[in-house]
Amino acid sequence: MTAIPLALSLGDPAGIGPEIIAKAWQTSGQGDPAFFVVGDAGLLSEQEVRVQVIDTPDQTLDVFSAAIPVLDRPCRVRPTPGRASPENADAVIGWIAEAVDLSVRGQAGGIVTCPIAKAPLYQAGFRFPGHTEFIADLTQAVPFESARGPVMMLTALDLRVSLVTIHVPLNEVAELVTVERVMRTARVTHEAVRRDLGIDTPRLALAGLNPHAGEGGAIGLEERNILVPAAERLRAEGIRITDPLPPDTMFHAEARSRYDAAICLYHDQGLIPVKTLDFWGGVNATLGLPIIRTSPDHGVGFDIAGKGIARPDSLIAAIRLAGDMSQRRAAA
Repeated sequence: MTAIPLALSLGDPAGIGPEIIAKAWQTSGQGDPAFFVVGDAGLLSEQEVRVQVIDTPDQTLDVFSAAIPVLDRPCRVRPTPGRASPENADAVIGWIAEAVDLSVRGQAGGIVTCPIAKAPLYQAGFRFPGHTEFIADLTQAVPFESARGPVMMLTALDLRVSLVTIHVPLNEVAELVTVERVMRTARVTHEAVRRDLGIDTPRLALAGLNPHAGEGGAIGLEERNILVPAAERLRAEGIRITDPLPPDTMFHAEARSRYDAAICLYHDQGLIPVKTLDFWGGVNATLGLPIIRTSPDHGVGFDIAGKGIARPDSLIAAIRLAGDMSQRRAAA
């Protein structure tokens, strides 16, 4: 177990967060990271697992082998599985903020966030697109010597993908893919892979935007005008990165062996290969923050909440990745 435990925020209380946390704890073995939960202890108790309310995170290691340690922060109203409620938005937001604060203060080795439903949070006045932007805002004033994010990286087995743009309409992507954004994403990814994943000289692969990576300008000019200049400037800084590659040929096993992380330009370009390679075990990691943050690569699961059939694979992978990243930062 890690010397400093991880903090898990419970996510939407009407979703599958409590169930997958309980299952992740039940499958924890020797060498897996210890964690405590910031959330509603009663909801976890309903999962038929042992729960122990703790007062401080440093009690985690004494409790974890026998029960799930919880900093008990109850919901305002009792949730109904599958039905999100704006009345509990303050609790959900508070769980995330407290987990972040504990990590900033060194009482947690990093945070793992269970999925949230954004609509009820927006109804309650939440002004951020999601976890990533909220956590970046909470940690904005925290000193951090490396290239600053946030950058979303998805992992599945041996594939790591960082995104230049995320949740934007496809018809806006070309305008948003600029030399500056590509370079920022690559710099943050390079430093995070080196620092947090232990790869001394990361090899980055840059995806093209157009079919066949533009085919020399015959199928679009973005590669020639934006991506190649960005790659050249990055190489001049000492970052190993390819010129833009045809996206349809860069994700098979042989191609993946030639790079440590791919820089993709829009959501589905990166997410489709990740979810095809390991649909159940993908992880979302936020790079370029002064704290470690990972999450399962799936949503709240309202359609299956309360049925006992949610799979914890992605949460387990997120916990293990956060533990590995935390240990490397601590040893640096």
